[in-house]
Amino acid sequence: MPTIFIAFGYRFSFFSNDHDPVHVHIMKGECSARYDVVPHVKLIKNYKFKQTDLRLIENLIEENREIIINRWNEFFKK
Repeated sequence: MPTIFIAFGYRFSFFSNDHDPVHVHIMKGECSARYDVVPHVKLIKNYKFKQTDLRLIENLIEENREIIINRWNEFFKK
């Protein structure tokens, strides 16, 4: 599971066998979430994160959107 970055204890990653569209998995403790990144940032699944966490996570994804897309494309050779 390649890690894209870690911020505020949140781990942003994707699975090595992931599929389109570009998306990111976020984990912290026993909480997890998945966001699509393309065509726009959208929450797909949430497990135990509070709304305050989700707002921060979404802001971090928006701020690092290009990095996430570039790492995805590099890893999956797109």
